[in-house]
Amino acid sequence: MVLASKKRKENIAEYLLYMWQIEDLIRANNLDIDKIEKNVIDKFDLTPDQHKEMVDWYESLIDMMRREGVEKSGHLQLNKNTIIQLVDLHLALLQDPRFPDYSAEFYKTLPYIVELRSKSGETKVGEIETCFNALYGMLMLRLQGKEITPETQTAIAQIAKFISLLAKDFHLDEEDKLFPHDEDHK
Repeated sequence: MVLASKKRKENIAEYLLYMWQIEDLIRANNLDIDKIEKNVIDKFDLTPDQHKEMVDWYESLIDMMRREGVEKSGHLQLNKNTIIQLVDLHLALLQDPRFPDYSAEFYKTLPYIVELRSKSGETKVGEIETCFNALYGMLMLRLQGKEITPETQTAIAQIAKFISLLAKDFHLDEEDKLFPHDEDHK
């Protein structure tokens, strides 16, 4: 929760990937707060207040996951909302001639996105979510110690570069520094 909040302020892409990991961590512990406490929370050196705060945070996420029906798969609405915000910004940047570097980076990334979508058979997921799925998949492969082909590494490097640019622009936008005199954007 403190880490999530910090990541949210510093790097929206890292925040989203972290939150997806938290969703999977909760699922791996069968949405059981006692298991999460034993397997996750107790591993930290926390004060009693911090411990309670962390338990409360996980309990609230578990409750949201149950209410939203994402106990087995899918993402919490708060994480979907983050994707929606990123997609909205992405579209605004693509349509604005003041951001040719962003558009160029996107079009360099697009062939990898198309290839990933065709391999996964997932046509309902947009470009930005496809990028995050690829980055999260890479994270999982690394955690499992699986071998990653040079082609995949190249694709992920380009996707990461593009998402990093989007994340930077997201934070500039949040600070009203991206579209400084553009009332239509908000």
